[in-house]
Amino acid sequence: MSAEALAAIAVALGAGWASGLNAYAAVLVLGIAQRLHLVALPADLQVLGSPWVMAVAALLFALNFLADKIPYVDSLNDLLQTFVRVPAGILLAYGAAAGVSPEVSVIAGLLGGTLAFGTHIAKTGTRALINTSPEPFSNIGASLAEDVGVIGGLALALTHPVIFLCLLVLFVCLLVWLLPKLLRLAALPVKRLLAPRQRP
Repeated sequence: MSAEALAAIAVALGAGWASGLNAYAAVLVLGIAQRLHLVALPADLQVLGSPWVMAVAALLFALNFLADKIPYVDSLNDLLQTFVRVPAGILLAYGAAAGVSPEVSVIAGLLGGTLAFGTHIAKTGTRALINTSPEPFSNIGASLAEDVGVIGGLALALTHPVIFLCLLVLFVCLLVWLLPKLLRLAALPVKRLLAPRQRP
């Protein structure tokens, strides 16, 4: 496999992974990298460097940034973001690998969506657990760590694809091991909303 193909696959899987944490941040980071000529994205993703796309992504990122810092509001936001993060992971991964071959781009789209879903479940489950804490600081810290993780992860995928792919394999192994617990935790906010209220 050529270095260019490896780099494209790393960006594709990185975009899928990052979308599961924050799709708007993923779009913004890739758009800024394209705009500043730090990376040459495939033709299908060069539109991310458009000022209009970046402005909308920045606005949505700002709104998500605020909602993600408020306990329980973040869990509702995570529930709604299921319909954004997974499709974004599919589209970004597909577009990032489009320059390799049609077969690779389809596979990358499938893997990107799967990674986005797995990362999204990990985020949702972890935040549901953190929300049981009465103080808000752990929630804010976790949210900031996720935002930094998106930026750092994509930067690593863009600059050191082999290292990123190795770390991604470790993440997937850990996620598979933790997935049953994370699914139960992610379902807690929904169960609380649907649970009948006890009469005083």
